[in-house]
Amino acid sequence: MSWRQIKIQEFADVVGGGTPSTRVKEYWGGNIPWIGPKDLSKYDFRFIKNGERNITKKGLSDSSAKLLPINTVMMTSRAPIGYLALAENEICTNQGFQNLICKEGIASPFFVYYLLANNLDKIKSIATGATFPEISKTKLKGIALPLPPLQTQKRIADILIAYDDLIENNLKRIKLLEQTTQNIYKEWFVNMRFPGHENITINQETGLPEGWNYGVVSEFGTVITGKTPSTKKVEYYGNEVPFVKTPDMHSSPYVIDTFTSLSTLGAESQKNKFLPKDSVMVSCIGTAGVVALVSRPSQTNQQINSVTFDGNYKSFYFYCFSKELKPLLEGLGSNGATMVNVNKGKFEGIKILIPIADVLISFDNIVKTNFNQILNLLNQNQKLKEAQDILLPRLMNQTIEV
Repeated sequence: MSWRQIKIQEFADVVGGGTPSTRVKEYWGGNIPWIGPKDLSKYDFRFIKNGERNITKKGLSDSSAKLLPINTVMMTSRAPIGYLALAENEICTNQGFQNLICKEGIASPFFVYYLLANNLDKIKSIATGATFPEISKTKLKGIALPLPPLQTQKRIADILIAYDDLIENNLKRIKLLEQTTQNIYKEWFVNMRFPGHENITINQETGLPEGWNYGVVSEFGTVITGKTPSTKKVEYYGNEVPFVKTPDMHSSPYVIDTFTSLSTLGAESQKNKFLPKDSVMVSCIGTAGVVALVSRPSQTNQQINSVTFDGNYKSFYFYCFSKELKPLLEGLGSNGATMVNVNKGKFEGIKILIPIADVLISFDNIVKTNFNQILNLLNQNQKLKEAQDILLPRLMNQTIEV
C-alpha cells in the first residue's frame, strides 16, 4: 500500500528562529544554547546540544528566537539549505533555520529527520532568491511528503539509526584516539617529559636536550604548494586521484574522500604535486590552520601547503605540531588583508623543535597504532555511510518494505 502524501504543516509545526541584537551584551553569554548554520557546517552527529554561542533569557524574550523542545528537527533554510540536526535538549536557532516540531501520534521526529534528508532536492527546488536562495516557512509548510503509519515510521527509523549509531560511535573513538595522541605529543615535546628525560644532558647554549635543536619547517621536510590543473581541460578531471581542498580537510585527521578528483592524465600533468600517504596538509589561504593527513596518493589546490618527509617516522610528529599552528598562521598571513595568505616561503620559515631521530622514532612507534586505528575507523564509516545512502531511498520509496 502506497503512503499518503501529507503536507509538512499537517504533521509538524514549523518554527523559525532569530538573533538577539549583538550590540546588547546582556543578551549573550547565558545558559540557553543558540545555533546558526555555521555550527552545523562541520558537524557529523545527528543530535546537537549547543553551538559556539549561548544567549540569555532576556536575549530570548527580546528577540524572535524561539526555545525549541527536545527532538525538534532543525533544518537550515539558507546559506546553505539542508543541514539537518536533532535537538538533544532545549535549544534556539537563528533565522537561518526552519524547525519542525513533530505532532505527537502522527510523526516520529527520527523518521522525519531521514525523510527530509531523502527529499532535500525537492525542498531546495522551492527556494527563492538569486544571491542567497532561501526557503520560507510558508513554502516549507506546504510541501507534501510521503508519510507512512507511525509504526512503520519507527521501524524505518530504527534501521537507519543503527547505521548512524555505529558511525557516531566510531567518530567518538576517533576523537578520543586523536586527543590521546595530542596529549602524548604535549607531554613529550612541550612539557619535555619523554621517556628517559631524567637522564638526558642539557646543552647549556640551547637549553635543549643534547642533539636537539630549533630549525625551520623546510629543514624538517619538503614543502609542496598545491596547484589546480586547468579547469578548461575536462580530461584532467575524473575519479582516479583525490584532489584535496580545504573543505575536504575539516573534522577528520585523514582525508578519505574529496569533492573533486583528478584523472590520471590531469595528475600526471603536474606530477611534482603528488603527495604520498601520511604527508601532512595545512590550509594556508582563507581558513588557515586546518590540518589533515593524506590517506592515499593525492594532490591539493594552491590554498594548501603540504609537507613530505625523507623518514617515515616524522609524519605524526609534524601532524601534532601543525595542530597548534592556527594562531601563528593567522598572524603570519594577515598583513592587514581581509583574507589570510601564508605563502610557501613563510610556511617554510616557521620555527620547529627538531628532536633527535631516536626520540622521534619512539614517538612514532607509540602513536602509529592510534593513527592506523583512526584510518581504519574512517574507512569503516565511509562504507557504512555508502550502505545507508543506498538503503535510505529504498526504504522511503517502499522498494524495501518493513
